Amino acid sequence: MAAGKYKRIVLKLSGEALAGNQGYGIDPVVVDAIAREIKEVKASQLDVAVVVGGGNIWRGLAGSAKGMDRATADYMGMLATVMNALALQDALEHCGVDSRVQSAINMQQVAEPYIRRRAIRHMEKGRVVIFAAGTGNPYFSTDTTAALRAAEIEADVILMAKKNADGVYDSDPRHNPNAKKFKELEYIEVLQRGLGVMDSTATSLCMDNKIPIVVFSIDKPGNILTAALGKDIGTIVGGEKK
Repeated sequence: MAAGKYKRIVLKLSGEALAGNQGYGIDPVVVDAIAREIKEVKASQLDVAVVVGGGNIWRGLAGSAKGMDRATADYMGMLATVMNALALQDALEHCGVDSRVQSAINMQQVAEPYIRRRAIRHMEKGRVVIFAAGTGNPYFSTDTTAALRAAEIEADVILMAKKNADGVYDSDPRHNPNAKKFKELEYIEVLQRGLGVMDSTATSLCMDNKIPIVVFSIDKPGNILTAALGKDIGTIVGGEKK
């Protein structure tokens, strides 16, 4: 299968996406299904990198809100992303996809250190690279990690796979039946209206580096491939106006 408009993608997966309907922890069945979708994307000759969140295990902001030191809480969240990355790597390997986990925090027994050139080389060799442990710094989200890594590896797009959301709306569609879904948005609109596509740091980084963001639902099988091939899906932020 021939690739579409993109050649190199960064897929951003939330921790909640790996938890499935149970809402917490790691659901092996769900992770296996995601791995098989990533395999389909690889069959389209695209370079694939993945950034995983850790909210299914631990949220740094939640810990901080309850009195924990913010930096400590964030480091715990980074460790949660490593657990998710290893689970995804295992699922990918089981379905025949070569992969490497690169961690921003040095833990050589379980993952490679993040090295930009090595990550690019892995993708050139057909491997999926999974970026774990965020940026390695507290106070930065995994959304910012996705934006930073996308810029570093010169990705064409960030695919934001959302659970329970099929795009970006002007208000919460779960509470407002008249909420309007956007087909296209400019970065500055996202920032000015506080639409929550990504946090402001991540959105600004994408804007500065002209990296489009596609927000779509991960709940429907096949959507990852649809988004990766550049087909009409969800909401695109910063793309070329049609």
